[in-house]
Amino acid sequence: MTFDNGYENGYTSRVLDVLKSKGVPAAFFVTGHYVKDQPDLVRRMASEGHIIGNHSWSHPDMSAIPAERIRDELAKVKDEVAKLTGRQEMRYLRPPRGIFSDRMLDVTRQLGYTNVFWSIAYKDWDVNAQQGADYALRSVVKQLHPGAVILLHTVSRDNAEALGAIIDEARRQGYTFKSLDELTVKRYDAADSPNPAA
Repeated sequence: MTFDNGYENGYTSRVLDVLKSKGVPAAFFVTGHYVKDQPDLVRRMASEGHIIGNHSWSHPDMSAIPAERIRDELAKVKDEVAKLTGRQEMRYLRPPRGIFSDRMLDVTRQLGYTNVFWSIAYKDWDVNAQQGADYALRSVVKQLHPGAVILLHTVSRDNAEALGAIIDEARRQGYTFKSLDELTVKRYDAADSPNPAA
């Protein structure tokens, strides 16, 4: 379960309440604006055990800016979150709007980041086009699949109202929620490969 936090719209506390009551770990990808504007919520995310990821300082297209600016965008968020939470490490990055390039991936890898994209999302970020909690529930649940990374925006009233039901329905279908730190990528080497000569 992942959330993008560019600005606050009054729903993040409710989202955190639901995650806490349901025992679901999440990752919150924050921008510089969010960190500066909502220090108490950032501290709460950390104190309740959630991952705080980097979403860049000013939400630029990181495929179109120089490497030095990429480093600066990410360092500012990391430093400010560290000041608020005491967490010196920040390992996960979600590029704004999911836009990336090979160069951007290379620069961020060198900085120690794992880029986190998503496999479930819907148009939830438009605060003027909310369609109700049932719509949010259906939009997420119809996309559930093994290994899913769900992306939601906390500016959405629909998400805040539907989150508990989304979690309950996913669990009813047999899914569990894991932290990004618990996800592993299975790597195969020669010893794992079938031996056609055997």
